[in-house]
Amino acid sequence: MTTTGPNFGVLATAHVLGAPAPVSGLLGPDVPEAARRALLARGYRRYHRAPDGTGVTDLAVEAATRAIEKAGVEPGRIDLLVLALTDLSEYLYWDAAAAVQARLGAHRAEAVLLTQACSCGVVAFDAVAGKLATHPAYRTAVLVGANRVCEPYWDRAEAGTSVSSDGAAAAVLVRDHPHLRWRVTEVLTDGRYAGLMRMPGGTAHPFTPADPAIPTVGRLADRTADFFAGDGRATYQYAMTVRARHRTVLDRACARIGITTDDLARVIYLHDTGPAFTELAAVLDIPVELTNRDLALDAGHLGAADQIYSLEQHLARDELISGDTVALLSIGTGMHWACTLLTV
Repeated sequence: MTTTGPNFGVLATAHVLGAPAPVSGLLGPDVPEAARRALLARGYRRYHRAPDGTGVTDLAVEAATRAIEKAGVEPGRIDLLVLALTDLSEYLYWDAAAAVQARLGAHRAEAVLLTQACSCGVVAFDAVAGKLATHPAYRTAVLVGANRVCEPYWDRAEAGTSVSSDGAAAAVLVRDHPHLRWRVTEVLTDGRYAGLMRMPGGTAHPFTPADPAIPTVGRLADRTADFFAGDGRATYQYAMTVRARHRTVLDRACARIGITTDDLARVIYLHDTGPAFTELAAVLDIPVELTNRDLALDAGHLGAADQIYSLEQHLARDELISGDTVALLSIGTGMHWACTLLTV
């Protein structure tokens, strides 16, 4: 088959999750019955919440440590660390990737931080490919996707379509390793929708003593109505764009290595709702059983960690065999659509 860049594969994966909790517990006793039914209709069986005081870099370090130990790699021999975050890190003016590098003891590794929302765990494979291509001496990379919901800003159930969980997943990637070989990554970006998830609190609207109120990311339905100013046609066009570009980015990735979607053993998508997986399968013209729907509904949405977590679970269940090609597919605010292909 065609190759499109440096030859590297996945030597080991690992994850860490917060404590499991019932989705129904996200709703208080006074919530209307219609809202309760709507939440449960998303299909999630549980979500995972990290203990108070646990930060996103704590989760990232634990997942990466487990993956490094499984791989039998000395931290001091790691050349590259890529950290992909969906939500905010613990501090402003602070490089979370460099902090994780130091805590791992990977002191000679270059550290790269990606923050392209839910797409960046898939885009991160492209970052690794680029670094390996331009740094011939780099041999071992650690990729970590992590998510820790900052609840003062973000409602786990109402800020997006999914139910968000806390957790991290890591992969140790090694040059010339034949297993789970990276084939290609394809990314589409449409900046017209960059403001859809925007929250006050940056340089345009900093926190001040005169205005100390904590801003929040509002309900998705409210943000969408505000962003499109009630224009139903524009809202519909956005929804159709989201659907179509899942197929476009997947088709482009497959075409680059000379295959079609019919050649894929599985499509591993971000941990969206049950109905969203049904819709995705229809758009991609694949059986929903070839997705990671059931894993997603068990774990909740782990942000940038979704695809690595589900990939690890499929491998552990012997649902992938040597020679299978798998698509990691995602979407992130910005808007970005991303697809990475790996061959087992």
